[in-house]
Amino acid sequence: MQRKLFTILLAEDDQDDRFLIGKALDESGSQNQLFIVENGEFLLDFLKNRGRYADKQKYPRPDVIMLDLNMPLMDGREALAEIKKDPELKRIPIIALTTSKSDEDINTTYDLGVTGFITKPMDFRELVGIMESFGNYWFQSVTLPSK
Repeated sequence: MQRKLFTILLAEDDQDDRFLIGKALDESGSQNQLFIVENGEFLLDFLKNRGRYADKQKYPRPDVIMLDLNMPLMDGREALAEIKKDPELKRIPIIALTTSKSDEDINTTYDLGVTGFITKPMDFRELVGIMESFGNYWFQSVTLPSK
């Protein structure tokens, strides 16, 4: 049986974090398709196939979104609120992946509808372990909503 490839959309403004998360996904054995946007406005453009992301074949709807909270132009909290208000997008699982450990951020993002909250570890090996667990949970254990 051939394994289904899933689409992950990472919204992350920090270039080093984007690189490390992508590398950690690779090292975790993930063969899923990863797309990256740098802020909440690009995230919404990608999800709604607007502007540079207009080609639905090239920029498919993600199965899961990994979302940094602190980004320029539109931060992760604002983008999360917009996504969860949209009937076409609200079922996409969104995981906050952030440096924050703040109870306020945790509570606010869950109130806005985040599916999970992960604090980025400082150690790369820990990040690889998190990406392994992430992949096992979201792409092997969970039944995702249809697109």
